[in-house]
Amino acid sequence: GKINHDTSKQWYQRRVRVGPANLISQLQHVSSCSTFTAPTLLQEAVAGAFEYERGVAQTDEAYFKWLPGKLQQNCQMLADAFSDIGCTPVWPDGGYFMLVDTANMGWDFTELNTGRCYDVDCVKWLTREFKLATIPISVFYGDQNRHLAAKYIRVCCAKSDETIEKACQIIRSLKK
Repeated sequence: GKINHDTSKQWYQRRVRVGPANLISQLQHVSSCSTFTAPTLLQEAVAGAFEYERGVAQTDEAYFKWLPGKLQQNCQMLADAFSDIGCTPVWPDGGYFMLVDTANMGWDFTELNTGRCYDVDCVKWLTREFKLATIPISVFYGDQNRHLAAKYIRVCCAKSDETIEKACQIIRSLKK
């Protein structure tokens, strides 16, 4: 998904399913398996893209040559924006995401009394109030270790220039 900048759920996964429980349970199984399988037309499209890439692999036109530099540029822009407001970015060695330590921001969500970890309330607040979508980290931890990631959020660097620039504007608007 991310490598081709297609992180949306497939059209067949977005549909509402209504019907008898015995059929719906089978459809849920198919849906869960469809995340690691691909319909024939999608396989053909990906194969065509790889054929094209093979022909331009040693040129500046090569996607896999362009992608690492683009991700690094996007991560740097986001890291700079978060640093500007007092957060501490955790620079990734690779991948599509970067962690950000928000502990210095002094944001307090205890009055919400949600019972959720800080980072979950934080990302919901950032999304609801500022339209800045981020990902909580504590959800990847077991109950005993959630506190280790409580002040960290995860941001995606695999976005368009327009989205990264808008995100940086929003981030800088959060300065204390």
